[in-house]
Amino acid sequence: MGESTKHHRLDYLELPVDDLAAAKAFYGAAFGWEFTDYGPGPDYVGIKGGDGEDEIGGFRLDPDATSGGPLPILFSDDLDGSLQAVRIAGGEIAIGPYDFPGGRRFHFHDPSGNELAVWSPAGA
Repeated sequence: MGESTKHHRLDYLELPVDDLAAAKAFYGAAFGWEFTDYGPGPDYVGIKGGDGEDEIGGFRLDPDATSGGPLPILFSDDLDGSLQAVRIAGGEIAIGPYDFPGGRRFHFHDPSGNELAVWSPAGA
């Protein structure tokens, strides 16, 4: 099986916010964005793409949202292979891999300390 054209490309962006309702109201009014609410919390909201189906990012509830920045998320056809490649290249695994409703992912720090994540769909 060959790699998809999405493999290791930027696929999603999470933004930390301290108030999900306020973030939804602002981005909905300013840019016409639509959202998907998740979880019983809710502590996460997906940002729908222009087609209204796919998600392009999300808001992550973070009471101290100023402590971190956006979280770039890369797509992978082979999460375990990507994990190994990050380790070999000198990245530090910060979280995971772990399962979430859309699949599996892990977070890592690059040599400059930037945090990124890599995800793959369930069953990949």
